[in-house]
Amino acid sequence: MPLYQSQDIKIYNSISGEKETFKPINEGHIGMYVCGPTVYSNVHLGNVRTFMSFDMIFRYLKHLGYKVRYVRNITDAGHLENDADTGEDKITKKARLEQIEPMEVVQRYTVDFHNILNTFNFLPPSIEPTATGHIIEQIELIKDIIDNGFAYEINGSVYFDVHKFNETNEYGKLSKRKLEDLIHNTRELDGQSDKKNPQDFALWKKAEPQHIMRWPSPWGDGFPGWHLECTAMSTKYLGDRFDIHGGGMDLKFPHHECEIAQNEAAKGESPVNYWMHANMLELNGQRMSKTTGNIVNPQELLSGDNTFFSKAFAPSVIRFFIAQAHYRSVLDLTNDGLLASEKGFNRLMEAINLLDGLKTSDASSINVNNWKQKCYDAMNDDFNSPVLIAHLFEAVKYINQIKDESATITTQDLEVLKTTIHNFVFDVLGLQSQSSTTNNSNKSEDKLSNIVELLINMRQEARANKDFKLSDQIRDELAEIGIQLKDGKDGTTFTVN
Repeated sequence: MPLYQSQDIKIYNSISGEKETFKPINEGHIGMYVCGPTVYSNVHLGNVRTFMSFDMIFRYLKHLGYKVRYVRNITDAGHLENDADTGEDKITKKARLEQIEPMEVVQRYTVDFHNILNTFNFLPPSIEPTATGHIIEQIELIKDIIDNGFAYEINGSVYFDVHKFNETNEYGKLSKRKLEDLIHNTRELDGQSDKKNPQDFALWKKAEPQHIMRWPSPWGDGFPGWHLECTAMSTKYLGDRFDIHGGGMDLKFPHHECEIAQNEAAKGESPVNYWMHANMLELNGQRMSKTTGNIVNPQELLSGDNTFFSKAFAPSVIRFFIAQAHYRSVLDLTNDGLLASEKGFNRLMEAINLLDGLKTSDASSINVNNWKQKCYDAMNDDFNSPVLIAHLFEAVKYINQIKDESATITTQDLEVLKTTIHNFVFDVLGLQSQSSTTNNSNKSEDKLSNIVELLINMRQEARANKDFKLSDQIRDELAEIGIQLKDGKDGTTFTVN
């Protein structure tokens, strides 16, 4: 019997504002869509937190025995500056600034995105569609919305008619915003004169002559609206109605609100049963911002090459830190917080390493099955990872008591303890053991040593050929990156600063 049949999950549904008992549309199967990155820059640490939250949720649902189709898209066109209907495409702007092709930008930052997520031990999604790979589906979706009377074409662009839609539907039900309030708070902006109303949003935008990323359509050459892309990709792979849609809190309005409106306008039904939103990540009590300099990217946090933190932190320590806060709560990233998480992570791993050496007895003085269910109860309560971690540290206490012989455990209960800890620490939370981290670190150090030794040999060969310019260049450029060469009677050695 699959585990999910004995566990009742409650999910906080953003659209109702309440925790609801989770019931998938098709028993044993779950469709989950999460809005992925717009690949015009290195992935933001706040985005990593969001994707890490849904990676943990994906892992837990799979652990329970569900067959999960997890779709997380790549936005590689159509996302304009300031998340608006005017301005330059973010990817095109980056390409113009760097004087490269837009798809070079897409490739560079998609690779960066995957590398960072792999470093943090993410599971890959089931499907990772791109916006540019689904232009036909988006055009067909626009046709349906126009045919149903909820969109209009003007001067080669197509806009969603929010006022018309609101006559028979409720625009704003996810974000709890009333159209009347939006009208009152909206000012007319330059470049929006084509719209009937400022609240209307673009489904298809006419491409100006200088716009590089463009596709033919019934309305002329153009490109899709950002909101439309996710509606097309989610429904193509998960159906017109699916179980879970996730993303960051900042996407609730207008992005997810527009997704709901588009689907209802095209298909006549709301697309999602459970809307889930991960909260923001702050740095030292303030919002991360490039303009204020209050920002650190994932690679800087991993390498220690930043001014905010006293040292580098391992990926699993950062992952453990993030899991110590509920996904719906604001998380403040601080040096003290990471140092405390590192100590906690090490304590947890040290206890796990003791498991194989524990002695068993004829009777257990601890109730392992009760503790095991408490771990499940925590995750069943809207994926409450901080409460789960608190229960895992109860197990740390048990392990140390058994080691010190102040508590006893049977062979059978010890196996339950081992299996449960492994399931939740490694499979659900996605942490990696110290040995894995150490092995990876040792491999990296070995590779570095081999590379430096190769350069030392090249330098020696250059000196033997009296090519002192090359010899000095190798020494000086290694010094610039913190690798000091020292020549001695027994040869050349190096140190890393």
